[in-house]
This record gives sequence, C-alpha cells and structure tokens, in this order.
Amino acid sequence: MADSHGLIIVHTGNGKGKTTAALGLGMRAWGQGLRVLVLQFIKGNWKYGELKAAEKLGGDFVIRQMGEGFVSSSSDESDDHKAAAREALADARREIMSGAWGMIILDEINYAIRYGLVSVDEVLDLLEAKPGYLHLVLTGRDAPQEIIDKADLVTEMREIKHPYKQGIKAQKGIEF
Repeated sequence: MADSHGLIIVHTGNGKGKTTAALGLGMRAWGQGLRVLVLQFIKGNWKYGELKAAEKLGGDFVIRQMGEGFVSSSSDESDDHKAAAREALADARREIMSGAWGMIILDEINYAIRYGLVSVDEVLDLLEAKPGYLHLVLTGRDAPQEIIDKADLVTEMREIKHPYKQGIKAQKGIEF
C-alpha cells in the first residue's frame, strides 16, 4: 500500500450510476487486497442490495449508512439531516486518518454539500488531510468546482434516458 498513489476520484452528474460506479471501484480495490469503507451521507434505513453484498464480503468491505434518507427542501427535517451529516463527516475524518483503509467512498457527499449539510471547505480539509496512499471517492450530483479542481479523476454521469420517466418504478437489483 505504501507504494500506491492514492487518488481523489469524483463521480458526479445528473445521470444514474454514480454510487454504482464507486461500488465497482470498491469491489476492484477489495479484489486487490485493499480494505474498503463506504460512508453513505444520505442513505439510511433502507435495505439496498449493496448492504447484503458487503456483509458477505466480510470486514474488509464495510458500508455504513449514516444519513437520514432522502433530503427534501423541508426545513422540518434539516436539523436531523445536518446532525447525521456532521456525524458522517467526523466519522470520515477519523477513518481517513486511521490508516485502516485503502479506499474510502464518501457516497452522496456532494449532495450533502449542495443541501448545506456540510460545507465545501470542510470537505476540502478532508481531501487535504488524506494520507498519500489512500484512494478517496466522492459521489453525488453537483460536485462543487473546488472539489473537481482538487480531484485526480472526475467522471460526469449524464442522463440520456431513464425508465422512471416512462412510468417504470424503481427495480430491485437496479436502484436498490
């Protein structure tokens, strides 16, 4: 691990597949012997398929749902969402500095920035503190330009067509 150059990777855009691509990177890293941690900033209290898969992979591929679920514009929920995001950010900092992981995925962190749950400066501080060997992956729509500028690799998922717009509901194994 000491010889590797840890990358900052961003998956953003309005298309589907940002988390899926990050999990694919995590699976590849795990297959190469790296320990992988996924901190989900928004998702919570929902049984996504990746949770079942991670359980079967064991303690070297861990997913923690830290969020309160979908964020709406309603201010009623904002305190709960903000507290959960603050806890996730503190957890991210601890884990980034722990030396225990080869890759950490901060799932939907860009969404957390967009909704003011965490600040772009706090996330930039995390990126600055990242040890040289650690791969750090950030997902979510609307990645701020400052995050894009700091990243080594940025991929934008662009929606061209989505089944939801044709009235097809979320499908098990595809959306969850």
